Amino acid sequence: QVRLVESGGGSVQAGGSLRLSCAVSGYTFSRYCMAWFRQNSGKEREGVAAINSDGSTTYADSVKGRFTVSKDNAKNTLYLQMNSLKTEDTAVYYCATVHKSFWPYSLNYWGQGTQVTVSS
Repeated sequence: QVRLVESGGGSVQAGGSLRLSCAVSGYTFSRYCMAWFRQNSGKEREGVAAINSDGSTTYADSVKGRFTVSKDNAKNTLYLQMNSLKTEDTAVYYCATVHKSFWPYSLNYWGQGTQVTVSS
């Protein structure tokens, strides 16, 4: 059974940082592409970042230069370091196993999400 559990969300002021983690089980983590996407209430889902099995990464234009996606294959854990946060980054963030590294990623499995709230 595939399970993804996100953590690390919270409330932060604009300009601050957060680091999200996603623990993955029941899945051959190292062989496939992983990604983060987000959804704000009343808005559509938005791809944030993806990382391929070879470690190459892709980012949404809105987060380039501010967010960094990484993974630890030994720990089966995906990360998203978010710096210089803006109010428009407020959303529920989800990690997912995906088939493509570009949005809409072709989502496979995803977790329950973690809330990120950025205040001005």
